[in-house]
Amino acid sequence: MPPNRSALEVLEAARSIPRELQQEIEQFLFYESALLNDRLIDEWFALLADDIRYAMPLRATRSNRELHHEFGGAKDIAYFDETKASLALRIRRLHTSSAWAEEPPSRTRRFSTNVRIAPSATAGAYEVLSAFLLYRNRGETQTDIFAGERIDGLRRADTPAGFEIFARTILIDQSTLLANNISFFF
Repeated sequence: MPPNRSALEVLEAARSIPRELQQEIEQFLFYESALLNDRLIDEWFALLADDIRYAMPLRATRSNRELHHEFGGAKDIAYFDETKASLALRIRRLHTSSAWAEEPPSRTRRFSTNVRIAPSATAGAYEVLSAFLLYRNRGETQTDIFAGERIDGLRRADTPAGFEIFARTILIDQSTLLANNISFFF
């Protein structure tokens, strides 16, 4: 789902965030990317809250008048809409020899930028919007590039990085995925 706030509302909310918190959250995002890039999936999984919702809605090309319908809603079909239990199954499968889409494993590089943070109604929780670029190479010739925006729900937690992810919505810029699979994590 796209953010419910306008860009101006997000900017106004971000102005209330102390610079130290901005840097702390950005460092968390960089740490998370490094875990995924280095294939430390179990360590990444430990950053996820038990109540996580991890979703990537479909995107449709719409006219200017219909842009508010560009992404599917919570009850619409999505590329994936997962819980911690379903993510655990995907990760467990990656540790077996039956995960053919990741044999050999993908090489990935993630870039996060334009990080904007807004406090949540819940103390210690934040809505974090960021632009991302994910480069993936698999085998000798398969290359995929994904660009878009992530909307993360972060809250303070007893994790090595000080936060846990309780929500992630991935809004990709492509309306048609050309990748053979999406067996990796955003």
